[in-house]
Amino acid sequence: MSKPQSDVDKRKQISVRGIAQLEDVNEIKKDFNRHLHYTLRVYYLSLEYYMGRSLQNTMINLGIQTACDEAMYQLGLDIEELEELEEDAGLGNGGLGRLAACFLDSMATLGMPAYGYGIRYEYGIFAQKIRNGEQVEEPDDWLRYGNPWEKARPEYMIPIHFYGRVIDTPEGKKWVDTQTVFAMPYDNPVPGYGNNVVNTLRLWSAKSPIDFNLKFFNDGDYIQAVLDRNLAENISRVLYPNDNFFEGKELRLKQEYFMCAATLQDIVRRYKASKFGSRDAVRTSFEDFPNKVAIQLNDTHPSLAIPELMRILIDDEKLSWEKAWDIVVRTCAYTNHTVLPEALERWPVSMLQSILPRHLEIIYHINFLHLQEVEKRFPGDFGRMRALSMVEEDGEKRINMANLSIVGSHAVNGVAAIHSEIIKKDIFKCFYEMTPEKFQNKTNGITPRRWLLLCNPGLSDLIAEKIGDEWPVHLEQLQELKKWSKDPTFQRAVARVKQENKLKLAQLLEKDYGVKVNPASMFDIQVKRIHEYKRQLLNCLHIITLYNRIKRDPTANFTPRTIMVGGKAAPGYYIAKQIIKLICAVGNVVNNDPIVGDKLKVIFLENYRVTLAEKIMPAADLSEQISTAGTEASGTGNMKFQLNGALTIGTLDGANVEMAEEMGNENIFIFGMTVEEVEDLKCRGYNAYDYYNSNPDIKQCVDQIQGGFFSPGNPQEFQDLANVLLKYDRYYLFADFDSYIKTQDRVSAVYQDQSKWLEMSINNIASSGKFSSDRTISEYARQIWGIEPSWEKLPNPGVAK
Repeated sequence: MSKPQSDVDKRKQISVRGIAQLEDVNEIKKDFNRHLHYTLRVYYLSLEYYMGRSLQNTMINLGIQTACDEAMYQLGLDIEELEELEEDAGLGNGGLGRLAACFLDSMATLGMPAYGYGIRYEYGIFAQKIRNGEQVEEPDDWLRYGNPWEKARPEYMIPIHFYGRVIDTPEGKKWVDTQTVFAMPYDNPVPGYGNNVVNTLRLWSAKSPIDFNLKFFNDGDYIQAVLDRNLAENISRVLYPNDNFFEGKELRLKQEYFMCAATLQDIVRRYKASKFGSRDAVRTSFEDFPNKVAIQLNDTHPSLAIPELMRILIDDEKLSWEKAWDIVVRTCAYTNHTVLPEALERWPVSMLQSILPRHLEIIYHINFLHLQEVEKRFPGDFGRMRALSMVEEDGEKRINMANLSIVGSHAVNGVAAIHSEIIKKDIFKCFYEMTPEKFQNKTNGITPRRWLLLCNPGLSDLIAEKIGDEWPVHLEQLQELKKWSKDPTFQRAVARVKQENKLKLAQLLEKDYGVKVNPASMFDIQVKRIHEYKRQLLNCLHIITLYNRIKRDPTANFTPRTIMVGGKAAPGYYIAKQIIKLICAVGNVVNNDPIVGDKLKVIFLENYRVTLAEKIMPAADLSEQISTAGTEASGTGNMKFQLNGALTIGTLDGANVEMAEEMGNENIFIFGMTVEEVEDLKCRGYNAYDYYNSNPDIKQCVDQIQGGFFSPGNPQEFQDLANVLLKYDRYYLFADFDSYIKTQDRVSAVYQDQSKWLEMSINNIASSGKFSSDRTISEYARQIWGIEPSWEKLPNPGVAK
């Protein structure tokens, strides 16, 4: 069901510029609070927020970085040393969490009254150590010294219920005999760029409800009580590493419901506290709830918000089912982030029955009414009913959370044009045919403040000299740089900035890895989660091919490369860990071969994270975006590299497609099969041995991998990887190998023509405007939430009214 236009019109009446958290803005808050009951608030629900460090970003957004830097300098201190002491807030696995962080930045910069909601994990994404060429996980105890950015809000602590049973009463259903855990909110400021707006990221921490009585101190029950308290607080203890293979885990389900239940109760509390929500002295009116509240579900992790809001409206607020469902659908919207079927959440019914019995009843009834509508539209089409049902009956009975999210939302979006088409034509084809008006595309973006202004000040200054200083909030202005793409003077200036960034990274690599790299070599970089579909293994085959070429003819003309691969493998993902081990083993052979010298170096970047990315992106020459076409939803690393002037070698997958459209195919290195060609190959049947037997380079690489060339101490070390390549490869590496190698040869040739390379680099930077998260959020605001973004600046909080 789509939102009526009248709702959108009402939402656009007033757009308050955020809710400041600083104590000295009381006068401004008074001025705006009189409008609050008219204003829609956006609530972004995400189980991950990969925020990184906050100090430098906050100084930049507040416009005080230069003043702080100067003040520290006069005290004889280096502000960079202070910045290095801050822990990364690694509350995410990768793209999903980093996207959420960029979106928060953009919502504040666009002056939207928006809140982020998530979990305050005590341990974030694990710290990765490489020992003997293998990934070892260490806990990320990021809170051990506290978090200066957060403020605990115990006055808003909320009880969350689990287990129990459902009974019928004269007043309706009642969920009783539950176990209670408290959700303690911690608020983190999210400053907008140069507009005096500060929004809030509220993270929930699990607290036990158990109070201790000292008379039990010498009683065994006291010890058990302490242990039970720890068990309750485990809910927010650790972030689950994402391996894109969903497995039903009780703790994960509890985390998801914990976040949704606390957030929904908080949203309803805030709505009821507003003048509009409490206009009825006896009972709150929820008539305008969808006009005042927009809830965005970041993937299926927060999908339990749908039955939870139904539970609150029906059981607590005593609304009819029909009225409650209308409110829920008009309020909620769902973003899909994956096309991999195995990554979609499916919770076992038995687990839901035990942990959330009332919610299972609600889901069953939602599904019952939904299937009645399906039967009306498509009478007797039982195959379609099976595909559209939230309840899957093959094997263990499960609830498909993506299906629930689609039915319970008024808008469903993919995160790149090609991805949105795939979900309409394939993954959710039947849903699209039933409710095509729900489906939209919102191509992802990145915040230019962190990913250019903060991490690449040299390039930022150069851009500002040419086009002024409004581009950080109007990234489309970068297109003006195209007129200087062939200008030798500007090219030299861009090259100088790039070389300075490369020298800094080279120093870091020598210091941290003991590998001396050639700063004049091409910095060829692939950084992202380690996963088979992202095809780090294809990159490794190219490395081996280059090594073999050098060994065959050391005197041949060769474009020097420093190839860097970084990313974390989920702890239980064996093949991903083997890929890391192989890259490290290949690097060990290549880097210690005197014949190779500085023509080729291979480095696996340990513990890839936001802070390291801020050093890597500005120094990159070549960005590897080589996933199998049709598997990467969007990607945002590709955008960060492009914005910093790296050229892309990639498939027509995710946002690569739109990047190529923006810059023109002449400024990007596209290779490999299209989505249609991948599907055709899948239908015809893929036999890796056909390529192995016909391509000498492939055969040599595979024989070296499985013959122990890179693992002389254990010749069978990488046999499992060889088996993946030859027998179990779902991502068709060999089918794209020849195209990839030929395109890499073209990359090498262009790199030797630095004038051409720099022209392409400048055109990449100039074509980055579309990929600002400000543009993405503006589209969400106008087309899904019904609120108008604004660049209006609030008065300075230090100036009295």
